[in-house]
Amino acid sequence: MLLVFVELCRYPLGMTGGQIQDEDISASSQWSESTAARFGRLDLDNGDGDGAWCPDIMSGPDGLKEYLQVDLRSLHFITLVGTQGRHADGMGNEFAQRYRIKYSRDGSNWVGWQDRKGRQVIEGNKNAYDVVLKDLEPPIIARFVRFMPVTDHSMIVCMRVELYGCEWLDGLISYSIPDGHQMIYRGLDVYFNDSVNDGASGLGQLTDGTWGLDDFLHSHIYGMWPGYDYVGWNNKSLPKGYAEMIFEFDHVRNFTSMKVHCNNMFSRGVRMFRQATCYFRSGSDWEADPVTFRPTVDRVSQGARFITVSLGDRTASAIKCRFHFSDLWMLFSEVAFQSGKMVSTLLLGDDPTHKVDESNTRILIGCLVAIIAILMTIIVIILWRQVWQKMLEKASRRLLDDELTARLAVQTQAFSSNHSSLSSESGSTSNSTYERIFPLCSDYQEPSRLIRKLPEFAQSTEHLGPSTSCRALATSVSDGAPHYAEADIISLQESSDSSTYSIAAVNMNLFAGTDSSMREFPREKLTFKEKLGEGQFGEVHLCEAEGMQDFLDEDLSLEGNRDSPLLVAVKTLREDANKNARNDFLKEIRIMSRLRDPNIVHLLAVCVDTDPLCMITEYMENGDLNQFLCNLKLNEAADEDRKDQEENEGESMISSGMKYLSSLNFVHRDLATRNCLVGKNYTIKIADFGMSRNLYRGDYYRIQGRAVLPIRWMSWESILLGKFTMASDVWAFGVTLWEIVTLCKKQPYSQLSDEQVIENTGEFFRDQGKQVYLPKPLCCPDSVYNDLMLSCWRRNAKQRPSFQEIHTQINQGTL
Repeated sequence: MLLVFVELCRYPLGMTGGQIQDEDISASSQWSESTAARFGRLDLDNGDGDGAWCPDIMSGPDGLKEYLQVDLRSLHFITLVGTQGRHADGMGNEFAQRYRIKYSRDGSNWVGWQDRKGRQVIEGNKNAYDVVLKDLEPPIIARFVRFMPVTDHSMIVCMRVELYGCEWLDGLISYSIPDGHQMIYRGLDVYFNDSVNDGASGLGQLTDGTWGLDDFLHSHIYGMWPGYDYVGWNNKSLPKGYAEMIFEFDHVRNFTSMKVHCNNMFSRGVRMFRQATCYFRSGSDWEADPVTFRPTVDRVSQGARFITVSLGDRTASAIKCRFHFSDLWMLFSEVAFQSGKMVSTLLLGDDPTHKVDESNTRILIGCLVAIIAILMTIIVIILWRQVWQKMLEKASRRLLDDELTARLAVQTQAFSSNHSSLSSESGSTSNSTYERIFPLCSDYQEPSRLIRKLPEFAQSTEHLGPSTSCRALATSVSDGAPHYAEADIISLQESSDSSTYSIAAVNMNLFAGTDSSMREFPREKLTFKEKLGEGQFGEVHLCEAEGMQDFLDEDLSLEGNRDSPLLVAVKTLREDANKNARNDFLKEIRIMSRLRDPNIVHLLAVCVDTDPLCMITEYMENGDLNQFLCNLKLNEAADEDRKDQEENEGESMISSGMKYLSSLNFVHRDLATRNCLVGKNYTIKIADFGMSRNLYRGDYYRIQGRAVLPIRWMSWESILLGKFTMASDVWAFGVTLWEIVTLCKKQPYSQLSDEQVIENTGEFFRDQGKQVYLPKPLCCPDSVYNDLMLSCWRRNAKQRPSFQEIHTQINQGTL
């Protein structure tokens, strides 16, 4: 098993979905048959709120003796718990205000959970309706978990619970290590003790999923003492020159490797181990031949790192490793093992105690045959789908995928390799790691896979009315609608205040009272010069348009010599595009024909009498703003003033264009410097061709190989909830402003992978102070970063400024 990543290990373990059977739920007592343990399942379906586990509080003088117990059948890494009360459709009001947790790995030795500061009592529910989720810091590794309400008998207690985590595949049930030592560094006391170990030979700091920082004086966990992340030893205090650790496992396993996270700050006398010598035991005695491993010495980098120790496929139920010092101190923060369960028994002679039971062999063979049959079926289905997809591609090179738009999928294979799949509500099996956790309403048919890994999503209804939540999430099954940005993002939906309209449902005369069709430009007067890029439905070309100046209306006249051809950008639709794509292309023409603003790229004319359909827009000679800024070179001091002035003018023009779009209740959805074009006199206009260029392919996150999303510019609610509004455009404006100030030298969140960017949106949703913002650029005034950028990235969309406010703020020079 690979190391557990705590932020991803948050799967519901089956109280709600039914994977945990009734016989695996027990309790110390109950009111009556209707309040038995089996009713203690979390209710997320907004049912009548009846049914819960309610202990008989009169059975003992102390409520701590009462408990609801869950048997997970195997060891699990538990990171989060949820509790709820019982309201019985308004007739009940029973819940647990506080509770404790006990857990066990074997069912006999029980440990009371406490947080990293030693507190045992968890604050629970404040009413009988809401689900309250609590992170377990540190997480626990257990098979059995008990919820124990803390009560003064002033009110009746009822509980419904859920556990979140993932299966603990290491099989490690305990370890024993030397006591950690204390370091005095420049008068500072640094403690390297295993502070969260749950017993003399239990589990603790080395298995809590938290990896130490490069500088051991600091900690991942806020408010903890120096050295908290590490367990460490001093060479002088261990005269044998090594620290010996013994790891006990649930049964005999075949071990391939061990991963050890070590500190290597050699400037302070700390280095990773010089040698690891590991012994193995399957019975009562340690085997004589150990495995020895010597890592490569690093005298350059002081960064903490994982060291992989090869264990040579040795079988054992216990491992004893001696880690030899290479300096004065040795510090570990995490240890994990990769192994496979032993599924066969070696036959030794005719001794019946070593023979495999024939019935078990038949069962094993039957299971293997069934598994092979299932795998063959899956392979056939995959091959059939590939053939079918190729046939569809021949019929239409690009299909509009109604189902695809709201199914933002973090590659589930990466996450599901360590976790078993769950069953959907309908009872059908699925290969998806995430299943429906929080169905909100009848028209919420298929939630985003990303949303499904965030149990906190249930609480989002506090900020979104029920109708709004359903409406926003129902976009996953809505028809694709035309929009200003070209990326295939979730369709525009009506916002909660009804001020943002779904283009597909709007009469196209909304933008003007007269017929809005564009004039047909003679196709033979277009001379194609070069291909600029490839878009969602076709291609974008640079063309010369002969006589375009005389063809245009007065309000669309452009600067240039009327006697020479005019350079224009021509966006074409593929001839083999399907009907939906053609309709969307024509709707986009209808919309763009009504946009009249000096900071919006103008649609000049169309060619729609024959295929391929074309829309002709003005061409901006200085290209897009991203490349323009990347190529900007400012070597002289005087240029700094010019740079600041140009940046301010650019910000003003972009905010002006967005102010105009927002005045029409029009959402862009892909605002970025790549979608801002630079013309003569450095005029900036907002466009929608960014995704058309291969140059910016890396700016879009591809979903299931087809649709793409500009996740690094998107607000958290757009990614998680499919909610696109003017406020989400404001978020993107803040990122665009960050690009401008940095001269587009780096991609936003360049230090994060696409998956980490998506994980970060979950932190915005949870709002526990762990979310990562784009950093303040060098030479960026505090007023610009603090007063403008950060205000654009506020979690609450209603608290973000409007484009009218942004434009006024920029032009008044208050930044």
